[in-house]
Amino acid sequence: MTNETIGVELKTFENKEKNALLLKLLPLTLTVIVVLLDQLSKVLVINNIPVNDLSSGYWFFGDFLRIIHVQNPGVAFSLGHGLSNQVRHILFGFAPLIVIAWALVVYFRNNTFTQLQRWAICGIIGGGLGNLYDRFFRVDGVVDFIDVKFYGLFGLERWPTFNVADAIILICGFLLVVSFLRTVKDE
Repeated sequence: MTNETIGVELKTFENKEKNALLLKLLPLTLTVIVVLLDQLSKVLVINNIPVNDLSSGYWFFGDFLRIIHVQNPGVAFSLGHGLSNQVRHILFGFAPLIVIAWALVVYFRNNTFTQLQRWAICGIIGGGLGNLYDRFFRVDGVVDFIDVKFYGLFGLERWPTFNVADAIILICGFLLVVSFLRTVKDE
């Protein structure tokens, strides 16, 4: 093997490494976009709709979709809203922060995720960071504003109010699960 051949192989290896890193970094743009869209939408709601005033806001398709302004000191479905501020801060702030940090470590160490799985993971991380921002920097909790009629399904007349981060977490979580199931099926 000549020095020239070794040099070509080394450059090929370096190019593959750069491409692999780029394929891992590119989906992180979704993380940034989700955080920005989530926070921008929350600022618009905070500045334009009074909190907990269900008669104000914006209504679409009759009462199917309402844009209102509520504060959620708990987590999904307001779970934990009755806990003390210190306990909520630890459980709903620091614990998810640790999970997000762990997810990022796994994300960068794993070389078997598909691109769809990488984009889905980054969307989930972006949604998590958007809500974490609220938990750390908004005294009254996470800003929720999307309120959808649920027509009595599962005993709910309206689905619990949510935000952009929650919607992205749900959509990307669904895509991630379907992608993992498809990968298992293919193997």
